[in-house]
Amino acid sequence: MAIVLTVPERTVSVCRAASLFCGLRGWAPVREMPLPNGRRADILALLPDGRFAVVEVKSCARDFLSDNKWPEYRAYCDLLYFAVDLDFPVELLPEDVGLLVVEGREAALVREAPAHPLAPARRRALLQRYAVTAAGRLAALQDPAGLAELRAALLVE
Repeated sequence: MAIVLTVPERTVSVCRAASLFCGLRGWAPVREMPLPNGRRADILALLPDGRFAVVEVKSCARDFLSDNKWPEYRAYCDLLYFAVDLDFPVELLPEDVGLLVVEGREAALVREAPAHPLAPARRRALLQRYAVTAAGRLAALQDPAGLAELRAALLVE
């Protein structure tokens, strides 16, 4: 009997597998990364050579067809990928982006993303935002009580 996942469960499953894909390649993924244009990348990964990759997770055709904002992610990465599961109709996806196809906890690289290098100033600003976000999340994991105190103190000010 096949296991049927709901859309939120499918999104979490694809995101986990895509993050694992990144980690196995030595990339450092940060999920739900806020970008300077007000958008939020599903995964922004820092590659060992200093490039950035955005992995946009799509759970179903409706998710892709109703999303017109993904082209805006190109301005904040060197490589842009979609990550989908085996049930996704990949013919809907543009051919000028990379493609990861997920089954369970594994993701296979079906198509490499074409490179579109970031300008040095944008890369530097994005790297600072990435570092501050990642460090803040790590600090919150290491000291949840300290984070609660910090939030309370900021509310008072």
